[in-house]
Amino acid sequence: MQDKPNILLVHGAWGDASHWRHVIPLLYGKGYRVFAAQNPLISLSDDIDRTRKLAAAQGAPTLLVGHAYGCAVITGAGLTPNVVGLVYLAGPALDEGESLRTLLARHESPEGFENVYEDKDGWLWIKPDKFHETFCHDLPDGPDSLVWALTQKPTSPRCFEETMGPPAWKVKPSWYQISANDRLIRPKTEIWMAERMNARKTITLPASHASVATHPVEIVELIEEASREVVR
Repeated sequence: MQDKPNILLVHGAWGDASHWRHVIPLLYGKGYRVFAAQNPLISLSDDIDRTRKLAAAQGAPTLLVGHAYGCAVITGAGLTPNVVGLVYLAGPALDEGESLRTLLARHESPEGFENVYEDKDGWLWIKPDKFHETFCHDLPDGPDSLVWALTQKPTSPRCFEETMGPPAWKVKPSWYQISANDRLIRPKTEIWMAERMNARKTITLPASHASVATHPVEIVELIEEASREVVR
């Protein structure tokens, strides 16, 4: 068996790479070479470009792991030649010509979007006092939830409006995690995406959108399974 692949973690909207704080130590402790992208959330195309360059810079087989909006990013960046697989965590696996906006419109609007607003400068935010119930309602309403709410990274509408080019999941092996209690993407939309991509394995967790924080052990198990398969 070859060495373990590098793991490149890609965060979602309204957050940054610190959202992986529960996952990184577990992967690191198992001997993986782990990196986490810090994307600007200015546009989908810009985030894909940043992630593609970071993946290519690893210079070795690399597994991309996206959370939430980060799944759209890895769908584009996954075409980088040294990327050997994709792990989707409760996020959009777009097809060519789709945007997050058109994908979410397939079903009724997720309840959490009632708490998303656009400021006078055109940036999207989650109302801080509604962040816990919207994003991470299964996370104890304590320090982690408070810090996530008050350090959230504003996200451009372009991240939701730009359309996807050729998707990597059509040519790279992929895995998918569904969050059964997600309030920002309808679980039935996640199920539909996992089935459409013919994921190598799909797991369902009793989780909010913040599965990386509330179920890190199960997330790492899925990443490890994908890692073993891509190096056979």
